[in-house]
Amino acid sequence: MAHKVAVFRKEHFNAAHRLHNPEWSVEKNEAVFGKCNNPNFHGHNYEIIVQVTGEVNPETGFVIDMKVLGSLLKEYVLDRFDHRNLNLDVEEFHNLNPSAENIAIVIYSILRTKIDAELALKIRLYETERNFVEYPVD
Repeated sequence: MAHKVAVFRKEHFNAAHRLHNPEWSVEKNEAVFGKCNNPNFHGHNYEIIVQVTGEVNPETGFVIDMKVLGSLLKEYVLDRFDHRNLNLDVEEFHNLNPSAENIAIVIYSILRTKIDAELALKIRLYETERNFVEYPVD
């Protein structure tokens, strides 16, 4: 009998961003985004938890090789996002507001193409200790 198990990999990255809608006035941007609309950007120490769920491979005992998952995170997320200005340095955010929600969706989209489609993938992203998002939602 196959068993489904969820495995988790936790990493962190530091990045700057600015929440801003170019279609809005200065006043509306300030009202909606407050300090997060600082024209000179601001930063967060993000913590990411990647959850992969699937059946345990009877030959390896793994859902996914954690070394492989760690390497994927490093190459496709940490190396691209860590110590970056998300608005300026990360292509996906040139026309997309880098909110925690959108960052989680972008990371999911990147990793989804790199992980076996039979495995479920979920991203939990902490922007602060108390504020975090999860994608996708069941």
